[in-house]
Amino acid sequence: MKLPQTIGELKATGYQPRSIKEEMRENLIKKLQSKEPIFPGVIGFDDTVIPDVERAILSRHNILLLGLRGQAKTRIARLLIHLLDEYMPIVGGSELNDDPLQPLSRYALDLIAEKGDDTPVEWIHRDERYIEKLATPDVSVADLIGDVDPIKAATLKLPYSDQRVIHFGLVPRAHRSLFVLNELPDLQARIQVSLFNILQEGDIQIRGFKLRLPLDIQFVFTANPEDYTNRGSIITPLKDRIESQILTHYPKTIDIARQITSLEADLADSQKSNIQVADLLQIMLEQIAFNARESEYIDDKSGVSARLTIAGYENLVSTAERRMLINGEANTQARITDFWGVVPAITGKVELVYEGEQEGSYNVAMLLLGEAVQIAFLDHFPNPEEVSRAEDKDPYGTIRTWFGAGNTLDLFNDSSDKDYRQALDKVAGLKKLVTSTVNNLSEAETYLFMELVIHGLVEFDVLNKDTLENSLTFRDLLANMLDDNDMFDGFNDN
Repeated sequence: MKLPQTIGELKATGYQPRSIKEEMRENLIKKLQSKEPIFPGVIGFDDTVIPDVERAILSRHNILLLGLRGQAKTRIARLLIHLLDEYMPIVGGSELNDDPLQPLSRYALDLIAEKGDDTPVEWIHRDERYIEKLATPDVSVADLIGDVDPIKAATLKLPYSDQRVIHFGLVPRAHRSLFVLNELPDLQARIQVSLFNILQEGDIQIRGFKLRLPLDIQFVFTANPEDYTNRGSIITPLKDRIESQILTHYPKTIDIARQITSLEADLADSQKSNIQVADLLQIMLEQIAFNARESEYIDDKSGVSARLTIAGYENLVSTAERRMLINGEANTQARITDFWGVVPAITGKVELVYEGEQEGSYNVAMLLLGEAVQIAFLDHFPNPEEVSRAEDKDPYGTIRTWFGAGNTLDLFNDSSDKDYRQALDKVAGLKKLVTSTVNNLSEAETYLFMELVIHGLVEFDVLNKDTLENSLTFRDLLANMLDDNDMFDGFNDN
């Protein structure tokens, strides 16, 4: 179907102007009635955030999405574009998206006065009706609202008193569009002042020009809680004029968090086909983020973004892939030892409090990993501290005896799958414990759970772990203490 190209043709179709808020409301109603997905890819908000956003749209409200970093605020804002009509008519050449039947700018008014129904009409796609700006302390009123353009005045030979010399900022150019301003508290207070009158009255003022532009904009603001950021806050008059404040949150369950990570992780096709990541490791990775949000070493006001697990998952797969390539293998399965490659994704995504700074970011990351190992271990195996130490009842008795005899287990970061399995097979009683405790495991998963047992026994002080740059060495805890005593005895003898 050919779209009307002049105002006269547009009138003939029965076109009637409507506000962007009404447009989004009507399109949302249609999607709700037809049960179409409105926020595809947003997981875990079905009963909380999404209904609040839908209610705000139905109420024709401007929206403030308030939450810690990594809670899909910007993603939600960007998906709102699908509630706009696919195409919208504007006066041809208009920089303010003037409605052909309700012109706003001096340019559009003059053009329509000159050409009447022959005024050209252009159609812009909804993708062009989305404007996003990151609020930073250096954003000026000219950036958002506009300023006098001396070059335009000279080119058009107009005095500064003529409205046509104004260069409009992002907000007027967002007329009949969706305007998203991220990290609102970072915007200087005097700049925020320039916004609240637009929200209230649709007025803008540029260097003394008496303009009254009834701007039609759907505003969406995002912000971290005000008690988190030290850079600023949302001024009360502006906050009062944002009709709906919606709180976002982190995933409430490991399962939801796993779905988000799987959806967002950017893996190459070869990684997806050649690297297997067992459910056990995926759960452990999400557990690290959950533990971090509760850790005494990490600033809970800063939050722990979902990007931690997304980046961590990518690093976990890449660590296994690098090992596979070094050893000339066609495929492999990720291991617990591969989590050493996840550490950079953890240390770069958390804000430490004073106690955490004293521990050091690496040690905090290792503590979080240890907690995740301990939880995963207890999900599948009995607590070593609670089982009977009687020889016939202790499920770890054979393993304890093997290490107690002075044997050690070395797991190298880059060892081949063959060497990795051979090393674990040496530990007496280890495979039997796994196969008798955990059902329906593949061969690769069996060795992964064998490794989990070893790491879990370290967390419960049954075994000792020595960490080197390229390997982990596991030995009997008591034997290690005796070695230390022998060392001190040697010093005393001297």
